[in-house]
Amino acid sequence: MESALTNATGQTNFTNLDWGIVAVYLLLSVAVAFWVKRFAGNMTNFVGAGRAVGTWLGIATLTGTEMGLITVMYSAQKGFTGGFAAFHIGVIAGVVAFLVGMTGLIVVGLRKHEVLTIPEYYEKRYGRRTRILGGIMLAFGGLLNMGLFLKVGAMFIVGITGMNPDGNALKLVMVGLLALVLIYTVIGGMISVVITDYIQFVVLSVGILITGWLAVESVGGFQSLFDEADKLKGREWFDPTDAESAFGWEYLAWMFFLGIVNCALWPTAVARALAMESTTALKRQYKWSSISFAIRMIIPNLLGICAFIFVMTKASDLQNLFFPEDPDAKPINNLYAMPIYLGRILPAGLVGLITAAMIAAFMSTHDGYLLCWSSVITQDIIAPLFKERLNNPTRIKITRILIVLIGFYILYWGLFYGGEEDIWDYMAITGAIYFTGAFSLLFGGLYWKRASSTGAVLGLLAGITAIIGLGPVQQAIHPYIPGSIDGKPITLVEDTTVKFEEFKEKEIPEKSFVQYMLTDFIMAPFEQAKPWRRNALEEWTAIIRQPSGFMQATEITYSRDDEIEVREWPKFKPQTGDVISFYKPISGARVGLMTVAFTMLVFILGSIFAPDRKSAEINPNDSSPKDIPPLDPTATKTSATQDERPMP
Repeated sequence: MESALTNATGQTNFTNLDWGIVAVYLLLSVAVAFWVKRFAGNMTNFVGAGRAVGTWLGIATLTGTEMGLITVMYSAQKGFTGGFAAFHIGVIAGVVAFLVGMTGLIVVGLRKHEVLTIPEYYEKRYGRRTRILGGIMLAFGGLLNMGLFLKVGAMFIVGITGMNPDGNALKLVMVGLLALVLIYTVIGGMISVVITDYIQFVVLSVGILITGWLAVESVGGFQSLFDEADKLKGREWFDPTDAESAFGWEYLAWMFFLGIVNCALWPTAVARALAMESTTALKRQYKWSSISFAIRMIIPNLLGICAFIFVMTKASDLQNLFFPEDPDAKPINNLYAMPIYLGRILPAGLVGLITAAMIAAFMSTHDGYLLCWSSVITQDIIAPLFKERLNNPTRIKITRILIVLIGFYILYWGLFYGGEEDIWDYMAITGAIYFTGAFSLLFGGLYWKRASSTGAVLGLLAGITAIIGLGPVQQAIHPYIPGSIDGKPITLVEDTTVKFEEFKEKEIPEKSFVQYMLTDFIMAPFEQAKPWRRNALEEWTAIIRQPSGFMQATEITYSRDDEIEVREWPKFKPQTGDVISFYKPISGARVGLMTVAFTMLVFILGSIFAPDRKSAEINPNDSSPKDIPPLDPTATKTSATQDERPMP
């Protein structure tokens, strides 16, 4: 399998000319960072680009950051697995971004309060403890969220250039990309980010459009693409609400909420809004950017669809890699599908330009994210703990150190995280640790006068329950998931079949109507198995635990009342005496929606039963908070931020 993968990536059109194109582009990006270093002398310039970004530059930098290589990769992965039905993610994102541009939901209120970060608003509205806790939750969720960016970006480069994925190429590319991004982000701050984002916006826009056209042509045009998709997959690849689709109504609802998050709550996008020269420019930025919010996902979806059709109809070697006929063979990571495909269909020279565009996308996302999370930790955790006694040079120095430390973290996390979720679903769940609570605090703080600091703290803490959506976390806590089945000793193991004491149908005790209603309501999100029936545990997860405590998880393909079958044993073959237990994984979309409802409930109840002694109402149409004195007595009404105020 490994040699087959190496052979597959080696059949690329990437040449020395293409390497030269990529090298020239990267050198120009680093030169920009050195050129703008002189303009990054204080935190407002370093983090907010002096709040002087115009409409069209704002559109470009917002698009450049939000259409990163990670976006192209996870969207292509969704297209490869879900087909045209995956288009709904981009369509919903575009519609919601336009609505935010029309209404100014949340972002206009934040811009009028002239804050640099979202937790800074928390302090103005709820108090310093909320700001510090909000900064911690934001940093925790955000750092987990970007943990796989580096690895996925490196996988693209390895796949399209023909490097050997079986060796150390992936690790070396990860280190090289990280070093490049760290250099110009640390040196230039937001100013270099905005300028390079603009360049990358131009390169990426042209490159992705050309690539999309060539991809469709490679499989015979749109008509052939639709016909093959219909023949191979049918309705499930066109209708996201179809019963056999990879999505469903629940997933669509989750995507609508994520549409709000992506443009009005996610700090890297909000940072661009807070850097705009006016609220009018901000609204215009979002309305025009709604087009790119949709296209940034739809075109990569299309690339993934074309890659699937190409693999299934024109590349038998790749078909055997991604969909092996041998039931014991493990398919390779489908993230490699799109880059390997592009390496084969794009001609020399053009493949170098496209690779440069994708690396540009990678850099656009990483610079914005690194700067965002490091500035949040500096401005919203460290500075408040020092009671604002840190001057500008110290803050910038701390921010630069944090950028480097975060870089090493994402290198480590990318190498060792073992979850198997689609990248998009992984990002949605890890981000939900922050944004489910943030939605309550921002929406409630801007539009509900009774929102209290106690409710805010409880809402932020409730958001951490979103981490249950991650596969490794569910495996660790599976005995506590409602509907899970306690362990049974294994009595016999034959290849991929495990036998145990048979399940017997349980007698259900008599309950009142109210008890039944309550049980049905609580247990509705959790599937209740009847394991004594044939195939009742199909697609559940089996957890095998050895007496030493070492365990593994694997999906069940067939079950009877006294045995199950699996496709493979990922870590070890079970032995007689090992203990096997079962649970039904909860989808990330369901966990996300449950967390949204839970945080809203906790926030509302906390605000009602523990109101603030003094109202901290903030009118979203007013540029200054009411009933709250300035954070610094030396500040004036015209002060843009704390960082521009005289230090005591």
